[in-house]
Amino acid sequence: MDTYMSLTAYGKNAQTALTDASRKINELERMLSTTIPDSEVAKLNETLHFRVSDETAALLRTSLQYTQSTDGAFDMTIAPIVNAWGITTDAPRVPDENEIAFLLNYVGSTHVHLDGNTVTLDAGSAVDLGGIAKGYASDCVAKIFASSGIASGCISLGGNVYVCGNKPDGKAWSVAIQDPQSNNYAATVALSDAFAVTSGGYQRYFTAENGTVYQHIIDPKTGYPVQSDLMSVTIIADNGTMADAYSTALYVMGEKGAVDFWRANADSFDMVLITADGRLLYTPNLQNKISEPEGASYDFQVIDR
Repeated sequence: MDTYMSLTAYGKNAQTALTDASRKINELERMLSTTIPDSEVAKLNETLHFRVSDETAALLRTSLQYTQSTDGAFDMTIAPIVNAWGITTDAPRVPDENEIAFLLNYVGSTHVHLDGNTVTLDAGSAVDLGGIAKGYASDCVAKIFASSGIASGCISLGGNVYVCGNKPDGKAWSVAIQDPQSNNYAATVALSDAFAVTSGGYQRYFTAENGTVYQHIIDPKTGYPVQSDLMSVTIIADNGTMADAYSTALYVMGEKGAVDFWRANADSFDMVLITADGRLLYTPNLQNKISEPEGASYDFQVIDR
């Protein structure tokens, strides 16, 4: 998962639930990682034709659905271009325009063919589930908590947070949203039984020799790192997989696209946008849940419908 993870549960079956959750996360890592050579995804990318497990096939189908619903702003087939940039590796580089134009020919959901559990990729294509796997993992942990009778718990898988029920004292969990410009919090949101997933380019990036900073989220339509008027997007929903995919997609879309997308799907999720010009925008359902930390520097504004 390439991130720090913490899991907390309270109750009689807490230890069993945490053990089962840790095992499930490790299992998903071995299935979905692009860098573990014998993972299902790595074998698919290597052979271009591979029979995957039911779980992986279902997640691939879900990914394709989110590609369609976001008009390609989320796309797991961005893998060839992600690999060319190598921004999260030890050897990042800037591909030239011709290379990017060439690789864009292999990006798009039409290059993925699913027949039951058998997956075929067109030559030159590859998939990367990094933009959705942690969200899916949090959904799996939520199910384990539920089946174990856990009524209070919290997990954090990098920028993916799930809060189960309320805190042991009966109050809602206080979920912090990182300030992209500092080590402080930009806001906190009081949540119960919810997923909160944040995406932004401020944590993973590299600086080229000419001083240009390239962040790790790449626009599937251009093949270049996103130049967004947003610094971060936080999606709050009852579905971790969706929240993960949407947080990436709406960051790619930028402020106007993100707001328009939310207005068209307002019953599905809430969101917090931090803009490059110093505003913190949030959806109306969060009005009584969001708090501004002391000394916060953002202009808090509710998004109208």
